[in-house]
Amino acid sequence: MPPIDLEGIFPPIATPFTGKDLAFDKLEANIARWSGTGIRGIVALGSNGEAAFLSESEKRDLVRAAVSASPENLSVIAGTGCESTGETVRLTNDCARLGATAALVLPPHFFASRMNDAALYAHYRRVADAAEIPLILYNVPKFVHLTLSPDLVSRLSAHPNIIGIKDSSGDVSLLGEYIRRADKDFAVLVGTAGALFAGIALGCTGGILALANVAPEACVKIFALARSGDYERARTLQIRMLPVDKAVTAVYGVAGLKAALDMTGYFGGQVRPPLLPLDDREKNALEGILKEAGLIHDHKG
Repeated sequence: MPPIDLEGIFPPIATPFTGKDLAFDKLEANIARWSGTGIRGIVALGSNGEAAFLSESEKRDLVRAAVSASPENLSVIAGTGCESTGETVRLTNDCARLGATAALVLPPHFFASRMNDAALYAHYRRVADAAEIPLILYNVPKFVHLTLSPDLVSRLSAHPNIIGIKDSSGDVSLLGEYIRRADKDFAVLVGTAGALFAGIALGCTGGILALANVAPEACVKIFALARSGDYERARTLQIRMLPVDKAVTAVYGVAGLKAALDMTGYFGGQVRPPLLPLDDREKNALEGILKEAGLIHDHKG
């Protein structure tokens, strides 16, 4: 398997359901459309994929289906972080054998007060030593209530099987510290679209962005413009996308992301309980945000 290239945009894809079941036909249709937008790959089993609500067999079935549906030019990254080190290794290597090209590894966090740098370093080292595919660290304080420190990331970046980090904190100064202190070939990826322009200008290699589910072309364009130094056009497009990103992450969450997918011609469908779908008022507000951003249009005539 060739080494994964972490330059560019990777949507952490929503998991489609029909009733209680995974909707593999809808997944295939979504991936077919995403594959024509300029993205470099997809992330299955991420936070936006409701991975926390999937059974063990569903996780593996979803990765298998995502790999099968993806053209060769799209990398499939699997979210494999579990609470125990052993389970993380097991899921990572199962996903490797199903065709995933890298693993995005959430830190264990149930015992957050004991997950200091020493514990996390030992955990990630053990996983990286045993993993059959490269690891991408995942810093997402919003969900796990701990932050991967720049010192920890710097030390882990020296491991040959730890190739990058997704940072969803939205803290641009933290992104800068990761870049400054990590090994030269270690990829730092923006994990929230609100920081995409700033992160690329700082030197991030790309982004794993919820927004790229519904606005992949815009995310790819912001990345390309910022990389080429066309900061004015990148800034303008970034600002236009900010309300959409806020709506499908902080305001409405996964239910908003799935509703936005439906509104933009993808399949979003149902969220899995205990999450609730948007109500009519929320849907109307979201639709207005998408129209204002130019992602959907009124149909006349």
